[in-house]
Amino acid sequence: MFGRQKTKEVEDVPFWKAKSLEEMSKAEWESLCDGCGRCCLNKLEHETTGEIFHTDIACRLLDLETCRCTSYEQRKHFVPECQILTQQNLKKYSWLPSTCAYRLRAEGTDLYWWHPLVSGSSETVHEAGISVRGRVISERETDDLENHVVSWPA
Repeated sequence: MFGRQKTKEVEDVPFWKAKSLEEMSKAEWESLCDGCGRCCLNKLEHETTGEIFHTDIACRLLDLETCRCTSYEQRKHFVPECQILTQQNLKKYSWLPSTCAYRLRAEGTDLYWWHPLVSGSSETVHEAGISVRGRVISERETDDLENHVVSWPA
């Protein structure tokens, strides 16, 4: 009986706790995205210091209501500068927000209560005020990045 209980406990551990990022399937990896949209904000890099500054201007492909990419599978075709996050290149994106599930798991930290995998709802990321919903404009509306620098995504 003890063996069954132990097996049951192992089965009850969510994949994001049981597996390393490298062990995750493509579907598991993709499901780690909480849909906050913060990584889809335009950023400026200081040419001397390399410091990254976030703006409140979203990629033209970001749906400002759902905070999801409108052309996810073809995003590189439409936005060549789009950075595609993978298990192999995760560490090079130090600008990922501190709430990002990819960053959290890479650091060995658990997901927040509002993450859709924890809460069971894609709305909790918005309800918790984590997403960019209602706080950004599309790059289709402006190209004046310097006057749209914000501190909140970091």
